Amino acid sequence: MNTPSAPARRRSLRLVLGAAGIAALAATSACSTTSTAASAPGSGSSSAAGATGGKVIQAVAAENFWGSIASQLGGSHVHVDSIISNPDTDPHDYEPTAADARTVTTAQYSIVNGIGYDAWADKLLATNPGSGRVELKVGDLVGLKPGDNPHRWYSPDNVHQVIERITADYKKIDPADAAYFDQQKQTFETQTLGPYNQLISTIRATYAGTPIGASESIVTPLAEGLGLKMLTPESFLDAMSEGTDPTAADKATIDQQIKNKQIKVYVYNSQNSTPDVDAQVKLAKSEGIPVATVTETLSPAGDSFQQWQVAELQGIQAALAKATGK
Repeated sequence: MNTPSAPARRRSLRLVLGAAGIAALAATSACSTTSTAASAPGSGSSSAAGATGGKVIQAVAAENFWGSIASQLGGSHVHVDSIISNPDTDPHDYEPTAADARTVTTAQYSIVNGIGYDAWADKLLATNPGSGRVELKVGDLVGLKPGDNPHRWYSPDNVHQVIERITADYKKIDPADAAYFDQQKQTFETQTLGPYNQLISTIRATYAGTPIGASESIVTPLAEGLGLKMLTPESFLDAMSEGTDPTAADKATIDQQIKNKQIKVYVYNSQNSTPDVDAQVKLAKSEGIPVATVTETLSPAGDSFQQWQVAELQGIQAALAKATGK
């Protein structure tokens, strides 16, 4: 049996605060959150005072990848706090602080990933129901449930669905600024996300059908969006994501895929690396198979969603080009 990494150990513990304990945290806390995303442009936090002097929506995102998008769509009319903003924090098993509880329960708008990924956020929201808060659960939006792949920020189609929904929700909360939010959305999708959209289109057009391997299920939605063929057994991908031990059969299959050059590129999540994954990365490199890296949350933490994603897509594109000569 291998020794799981720190993220894997955290995942296996599944330490989630009970609703009663979280309610107590919310009641006792009067300080501002200390886990707010960095205030660099697009990082998930925007000015609390609207540049035009209009209404400012107080919003909270459970994770900074959604927080970054929400902040950029909101501009000067939305202030966004992201609870998970440290690249070393595992969102699956995060334990909310009292400040987090207060931030979530007092927000006008909340964004959680859902699909079993951030159950702690659901418990925080449940401490203050019926408050008039508008809530977005990404899993519900895209029609998925716990047990399905929760890493929807790696699905280009789902990202655009979330953009549409956030804009609609902002307009619902602040209809007087609807035109402003429409403009923010148009600029974000056509200009800000331009390099992201172009890379996805180019990779799909050039490398569709190329077989790849991966360290965990976080890569699957991206592979689907890029038209790449995932050969790694799903049972191995899920085991790595959930922090459980993979089977000997799955590990043997992956080793053979690498040694026989059945995969052209290996993609791994550097924030969740186990001895098994480390061994696969080492083997891939020794066999001349290019390795590309992704991370679970914004890395570095001060990057915007698009800066982070573009850097990763460029790495995958370079690996595919090296492997295929295209």
